[in-house]
Amino acid sequence: MNPRRLVDTTLFYSPTSGGVRRYLTAKHAWLSAQAGWEHTLLVPGAQERLEPGGISTLRGVPVPGSFNYRLPLNPRRWLHCLEALTPDLIEAGDAFHPAWASWRIARQRGIPCVAFFHSNMPRIIAHRCGGRLTERLAGNYVRALYAHFDLVLAPSRLMLEMLEQLGIAHAVHQPLGVDASVFHPDRRNERLRERLGLTETARVLAYAGRFTDEKNVPVLLRAFAKLGRPYHLLMIGGSRARQLASNVTLLPYRRDSMELAQWLASADALVHAGTRETFGLVILEAMACGRPVVAARAGAVPELLDERCGLLSEPGDADSLAGAVAALYDCDRDALGQRARARVLQCFTWQRVFQRQLALYRALLAGGSVRTAEEEVAEAG
Repeated sequence: MNPRRLVDTTLFYSPTSGGVRRYLTAKHAWLSAQAGWEHTLLVPGAQERLEPGGISTLRGVPVPGSFNYRLPLNPRRWLHCLEALTPDLIEAGDAFHPAWASWRIARQRGIPCVAFFHSNMPRIIAHRCGGRLTERLAGNYVRALYAHFDLVLAPSRLMLEMLEQLGIAHAVHQPLGVDASVFHPDRRNERLRERLGLTETARVLAYAGRFTDEKNVPVLLRAFAKLGRPYHLLMIGGSRARQLASNVTLLPYRRDSMELAQWLASADALVHAGTRETFGLVILEAMACGRPVVAARAGAVPELLDERCGLLSEPGDADSLAGAVAALYDCDRDALGQRARARVLQCFTWQRVFQRQLALYRALLAGGSVRTAEEEVAEAG
């Protein structure tokens, strides 16, 4: 029996950064071990290369100021490359020309087409361009685009509700996950503090991610300015290592997941001030490392985090964030971390996530009900 050919395609792919990349590479590794599937990624790259069952790329120009993201300038090539890969099922990970190309090829071949709504496009456009009218127009665009797809996946309940408010009824909740063998408490390394010149009494909290507006980095910095020593903020995501303040150290982005896991496991906790998270993958990665989390009570974060695993602060409030960080040290951090990892193992390993997703794919390919597939997955635990 010939394998089912699944193609994942998106503009949101960088070889060195991003939650979408981590999702796609984990999915590719997992599907490679499953009988009956051939999984291909079609993403931007430095050159055009078609590699069925591997990572196919379309040549794109680098986007300035980004973590090696590229933008292909010839949308027609996307259409032609998708057609050449002869997919049985396509998943589009953005709402731009790869999505339109996916729909056209799916219609041409008579195959299912899935969209993954990774980011809140209407909200992002409204924030950058301003105005409710802009957000409403972007929402109308998303609704018109996704009307052509057989299924829309939402990484959080928050995003699912937003899609339903737009009138997209064929959306389902599909969370992301983590590799709990890589992000593991055993990655803890006490020598990493020595490399930073910190004493054993330093209270070290890590932040990992981009320094974009939605991450509220200024709130984070104000909170640690208020806290002062012995609290120390380790910010992972810069272009080079440097000292931002007496109690703030900046480190370059960690391309190697194992190295990122070491830093997360070696901190006392993860701290996160972002208020517009559509999922919060780095929060799960820290939880998998057995670390509690201090984060803003906003976006999709409360879906992952509660008082059993960490502390929540008021959104955009540096005083509240500082207070939550200080309060963490009155708690049993090890117990919080143990419960955090247990929650990840119960709900958010890639194995669990992809088993659910595969059931949805099979339902689409068989022409059956996606809702029935959801019920079967729920019954199986």
